[in-house]
Amino acid sequence: MVKITKEAALAYHHNGRPGKIEVKPTKPYRTQTDLSLAYSPGVAYPCLEIQKNPDDVYKYTDKGNLVAVISNGTAVLGLGDIGAMSGKPVMEGKGLLFKIYGGIDVFDIEVNEKDPEKFCEAVERIAPSFGGINLEDIKAPECFYIEERLKKNLDIPVMHDDQHGTAIISAAGLENALEVAGKDISKVKIVVNGAGAAAISCTKLYVALGARKENIVMLDSKGVITSDRPNLTPQKQLFATDRRDVHTLEEAIKGADVFVGLSKGNVLTQDMVRSMAPNPIVFALANPVPEISYEDAQASRPDVLISTGRSDYPNQINNVIGFPYIFRGALDVHAKAINEEMKLAAVHAIASLAKQPVPDIVNEVYHVNDLQFGPKYFIPKPVDPRLITEVSAAVAKAAMESGVARTPITDWEAYKERLMQMIGQETKFTRTLHATAALHPQRVVFAEGGHPTMMKAAVQARQEGICHPILLGNPDRLNRVADRLKLDLTGVEIVDMRADKEQGRRATYAKHLAEKRARQGYTFEEAYDKMYERNYFGMSMVEQGDADAFITGLYTKYSNTIKVAKEVIGIRKDYKTFATMHILNTKKGIYYIADTLINRHPDENVLYDIAKLSAHSVRFFNEEPVIAMISYSNFGTDEIGSPVKVHAAVERMQAEYPDLAIDGEMQVNFALNKELRDEKYPFTRLKGKNVNTLVFPNMSSANGSYKLLQALSPDVEIIGPIQMGLNKPIHFTDFEASVRDVVNVTAVAVIDAYVEKLKKNKKD
Repeated sequence: MVKITKEAALAYHHNGRPGKIEVKPTKPYRTQTDLSLAYSPGVAYPCLEIQKNPDDVYKYTDKGNLVAVISNGTAVLGLGDIGAMSGKPVMEGKGLLFKIYGGIDVFDIEVNEKDPEKFCEAVERIAPSFGGINLEDIKAPECFYIEERLKKNLDIPVMHDDQHGTAIISAAGLENALEVAGKDISKVKIVVNGAGAAAISCTKLYVALGARKENIVMLDSKGVITSDRPNLTPQKQLFATDRRDVHTLEEAIKGADVFVGLSKGNVLTQDMVRSMAPNPIVFALANPVPEISYEDAQASRPDVLISTGRSDYPNQINNVIGFPYIFRGALDVHAKAINEEMKLAAVHAIASLAKQPVPDIVNEVYHVNDLQFGPKYFIPKPVDPRLITEVSAAVAKAAMESGVARTPITDWEAYKERLMQMIGQETKFTRTLHATAALHPQRVVFAEGGHPTMMKAAVQARQEGICHPILLGNPDRLNRVADRLKLDLTGVEIVDMRADKEQGRRATYAKHLAEKRARQGYTFEEAYDKMYERNYFGMSMVEQGDADAFITGLYTKYSNTIKVAKEVIGIRKDYKTFATMHILNTKKGIYYIADTLINRHPDENVLYDIAKLSAHSVRFFNEEPVIAMISYSNFGTDEIGSPVKVHAAVERMQAEYPDLAIDGEMQVNFALNKELRDEKYPFTRLKGKNVNTLVFPNMSSANGSYKLLQALSPDVEIIGPIQMGLNKPIHFTDFEASVRDVVNVTAVAVIDAYVEKLKKNKKD
């Protein structure tokens, strides 16, 4: 784990724009009309609609996606009562987590008021602005009163996350840990060390899950909370024990099945853990120093199941697993509250998720390959992308079933799809690609079968029904890799191109290649040797009909792949070259960028081919191409250099395809700003149209443009490269491609192969 220094933390919060969050407009605002709609006079109309029907506030404002993170700074993290203003960095941080994990907008509000009555009055007066309220860092016992009063008086979700967030996550962890340990929650003995807001809420939830009060012992700073102790708060009275034989933690923990620590560091010793029942469960949740370190707990006995609040150890109890998704589900049905049914639904959804196969992105973040349900993994990781769909949907359903939802959800698949799109897990475009490919799965050869990324992508593509994968490589080695990665290769074909049994197929492929390239000096012997190379062999499988599509590129240089593709597959007869494009899926729409990989310094004839191929490919994705040919000049303003060849290619395209929306040469800002372009160059064939396809004058500019956007705009989804112009579906990947990138390209390759089959059948 990276050590966080004071200097680094202060620089993080100070450098650039101070703080961690900002407000951004979501509607156009550049023109006078935009401003008139946003404010006076247009804004009066939604105001009057809301006056007639208050629930229309969810229709015309951001209330339904806006949460207030409110604190008085009396119990900030582990810092204590440092005051409202001093706690602001924490509240901004909570806002950041709401946004990146749940897509929820947040205003952090620091109230300089310790009196519970006055604090509640302040919150109640500002509540109409928000769809939900997250109470944060308010000390006990005042926090209990504050939350109860606000829940009673307000008709929006209110949750004190310090209480319920920890309770929900730890309850999910406890449910699974008990399953791993083979224990019944109604029979286990539980020791809770700590009696603050989080401890009380956790214990209440454990009881709701089936734990019995008589089996619970709770301790505060004075020792075991017994029923005969004077001056107990109502919250402590709930869990005061009638036992008189235990007074200290050491006495209470003997024979206990579960220890839950919400107190302070280093209070649980190894001897205490050794005194617990078989297969003990230890949740040491004090932060940053737990009640017992992970290492000490492990060393005390081998059968211990342990969780901490730290990210550098397994089974982290982290509130971010819960609160963004609990509020997300509540907001999406315009809930009036977050009730017990919704909390329990979140518990069960989180617990269930840990039992499902772990997505590759989680393994990559934690640099592991073997996360599976068991002692070291019984709580989902905070980065698990499925949390938003599973937990939010469970909470929303519980809100509907318990009667606190104003707006029910009817199409749950569409709802989950929207959630995935909201935080960039999956877009409608890629979902459509995958769904289309799954309708007609094809046989796809993956060249670098032993590469972990390629193998994971092949397995994922098979699981999604996108293709019938074929891995090239030695079966023994591939199976060893699969075992190491915990991948199931059932349904995945392995072809060892170097095996003796492939001798006949190699000879057939070599004979065909030698005949095809005879005029280029190829002999059978040379072609046969080439068939020991994965790209030659794999492309030949597609060429000879033993497979439908081919994916390569994680190891091989593009220059070599391009050469092999030209030799084995060949360029379509209507073209002199082939090319690639990348698809950029942005918040402003989808853009197609060409040529990003193949043609370094195209002349006007190659640019003409690239433009034709681009138009064909955009139509392949069911869009009408609107093409801008890019340069550093506009419409002949520069008569030397690359603008000349771009201009010539445009003239030829316009002459031969008069109905195609294509123009140039033009600078990229004019291509993408319709108003600027139409005002300055009203003669353009693109007038009134939004450009969706950019053809660049050379590979450097095209490649650099998409990679610049990739580096600067994490919200931009990039799909590709997409091959254009070869006789068969041969597709490439980048060496830095992720599993998701390869799966996306595989979906394109499958659709490409199916379309080619349809064309062939029509001809036949």
